[in-house]
Amino acid sequence: MYRFLLSRQWVILTLITLALIPTMIELGFWQLHRHEHKVALNHVISDSLAAKPVPAESLTAPGRAVGRDDLYRRVTAKGTFDTADEVVVRRRTNSDEEVGFHVLTPFVLDDGRVLMVNRGWIPADGAQTEFPKIPAPAKGETTVTGRLMADETTAGSGIKDVRGLPDRMVMLINSEQQAKALRKEVLGGYVEMTAPEPRGDSPELIAEPDHSGIGPHMAYAIQWWLFAAGVPVGWVVLVRRERRDRAEAAEAESAPEAEPAVV
Repeated sequence: MYRFLLSRQWVILTLITLALIPTMIELGFWQLHRHEHKVALNHVISDSLAAKPVPAESLTAPGRAVGRDDLYRRVTAKGTFDTADEVVVRRRTNSDEEVGFHVLTPFVLDDGRVLMVNRGWIPADGAQTEFPKIPAPAKGETTVTGRLMADETTAGSGIKDVRGLPDRMVMLINSEQQAKALRKEVLGGYVEMTAPEPRGDSPELIAEPDHSGIGPHMAYAIQWWLFAAGVPVGWVVLVRRERRDRAEAAEAESAPEAEPAVV
């Protein structure tokens, strides 16, 4: 009755079915984990933005990675901007999705150590290979406030650290990379500046991160699990249809031919 399941075609189909079920279940759990990660990150961002600012030196140090719980934490620092060693980060967009640069300026603390400060976004005046005109920061000793961020890496961002870039241009904001270029002690991570506000609104300060949405990951997880449940159902439907079609074909072959009518 079901001997056709031993045929090459049905063995392959059955093996594919058996492989699809755990794969789809695993994909569902992957999306579930992404949902949980997003929810947890939203809590971290919300708590960090609501907390009172603390000195940046209390949360980071040279060669030290910014902890997950300290991401987006509001911090302050007192020092002076070093525009001589300022660089720009290529291919960054503003809130209107316009492509330009982020301005990355070393901020020299009172003890001589350096904190990298992202002063915000500026448009590209010409080609992406031309160093843009950058509005000057506040002169003299200044207190900056901003959000503490972790170093950007190729693995974490997907941005390739392309070598051979034009002078004073980088693809990633990375404290270790800047420490080698400056030959100074640079605190781990960097700060997205929120104060003082620039004159003339340029560079354009980076907007506060959205921490209200959770994305479609839970819906995708449920979708994959429904697919996993539907695969064996579809296999059973196909088996029953094949059995019925074979039974009807066998019955038609075994039925006696009708004798011709005599005129």
